[in-house]
Amino acid sequence: MKVYKFGGASINSIERLKSSAHIIKNSPGKILVVVSAMGKTTNALEKVAEAFFNNEQKKALELFEEIKTEHIELAKNILKQSFQTTLAELRDIFTEVEWLLHDTPVKSFDYYYDQIVACGELLSTIIFNKYLLEIGVNSKWTDIRDVIKTDNTFRSGNVMMEVVHQKIESVIIPIFEECNVLVTQGFIGSTDENESTTLGREGSDYSAAILGAGLKAESVTIWKDVDAVMNADPRIFTDAEIIPFLSYAEIIEMAYYGAQVIHPKTIKPLKNNNIPLFVKSFLDTSLPGTVINNDSQKKLPPIIIIKNNQALVSFKSSDYSFIEGSPYKKLIEILDSLNIKSNLSQHTAISYLISIDYSEEKLIKLSEKISALFEMNVEKDLQLITIRHYTPDTIEKLTLNKKIILEQKTPQTVQFLVKTTIDNYRQ
Repeated sequence: MKVYKFGGASINSIERLKSSAHIIKNSPGKILVVVSAMGKTTNALEKVAEAFFNNEQKKALELFEEIKTEHIELAKNILKQSFQTTLAELRDIFTEVEWLLHDTPVKSFDYYYDQIVACGELLSTIIFNKYLLEIGVNSKWTDIRDVIKTDNTFRSGNVMMEVVHQKIESVIIPIFEECNVLVTQGFIGSTDENESTTLGREGSDYSAAILGAGLKAESVTIWKDVDAVMNADPRIFTDAEIIPFLSYAEIIEMAYYGAQVIHPKTIKPLKNNNIPLFVKSFLDTSLPGTVINNDSQKKLPPIIIIKNNQALVSFKSSDYSFIEGSPYKKLIEILDSLNIKSNLSQHTAISYLISIDYSEEKLIKLSEKISALFEMNVEKDLQLITIRHYTPDTIEKLTLNKKIILEQKTPQTVQFLVKTTIDNYRQ
C-alpha cells in the first residue's frame, strides 16, 4: 500500500490532470490518492466566504458561480463517457454551498470558512476519479469527512487520531477489497456533528500522513511542481539548491519555521511509524526528488525561509510589573483560544513580543480580551527571514540594507524580523 498526494497545481489544467492520473495508472499495487482543490480554487472560495460573512450575498453567489463554471467546463472537456453523471454529483455539492449562501451569517467566520472552502476538494476529487475510471483505473471515490474526525476548532481542526484509526479500519480498508485505487480529499475533515472542518493551509500533506500511518503504508509521496525540496523558494532565489536527502528532524524544523514544502504536522505520524516520505515532481517523474526518513543528516546548505504579512505584537504590563506568573499564563491561554500562533517570540522585563501572521479580525479580538492585563501595540507589513545552518555570508546577503526590527539566534538557526519587500531578495 502506498499513499500519493497531489496538490492543486497538479490538476489545475486538463494536461496536468491527465499527467497526474497517468502517474497513478502506471504505478503498481494499491494506492490511496489524496487530492487537493484544483488550482486557485481555495483562494477563490475564501473570497466567497468573506463576501458571505460581510453580508454581500449577491457578490458571494456571483463569485461561487464562477467556481461552478470552471469545474463544469473542466469536467466537460476531460470526460467523454461520464460527463452527465459527474455533473449530477457536482451539482449536489454546489447545492449544499448555495443553501448556506442564502442564509444570514450568525456564527463565526471560521465556521463558515470551513463549510464553504471544504467543497473545493470534493469537486476536484469527483472529476479526478471519473477520469481515472475512463482511462481504465479500478478506482473508487470516498468522502474523507467520514474518516478524518476533528474537534470543532474551525480552520485548524485537531484530529482525533484514535477515532480516525478506527474509521480507517471500518471505512477505508474494506473499499480496497473492491479496487486498487481509492481517491479522496486532503485538507478537510468533520466534527462529530458532521460539520466540515479544515486542517489548516497545506493540510492535504497532513491528511496523507495520517492516512499513511493508519494504513501502515509502504511510503507516502507528495507530487509537486518542483524538482525536489530546495534550500530556498526558487521563485525568489534563482540560486536555490536541491536537497536530495533530509531527516525527519530537519524537515519538521523547516516546516515549523514556515517552509511551504510540507505541512508542519505531516512528519510526526510518519516518523512514529517509520514511513519514508518522498517529494517528487509530477512534471518529470524520472527525477529522484527528495527522500525524507530517519537516516542521519549530512551537511546541509543554508536553508532560507521567508514569511510575509507578519505583524509584531507587543504586550506591556500596564503597571510596569514583570511579565511573568498568572498574567503571562492568561495571555498564552488567550492566544491559544484565538488560534494565534507565534512565529517568533521574545521577552523583556515588562513586555512580551511575538511575530504572527497578520489577521485584523484576530487582532481586534485579542485587543478586546487582553485590555485589562496589558497595553498592546501592533506593527504590521513586516517579513520574517529564517536561516537554518546559516553562514556569515548568508546573513550579510539577506539583511543588507534592511531595517531589523527583531533578531534571534541559536547555534543552528537565526531569525530576523525586517521592514522590507520580497522583491529585495530576488537574485
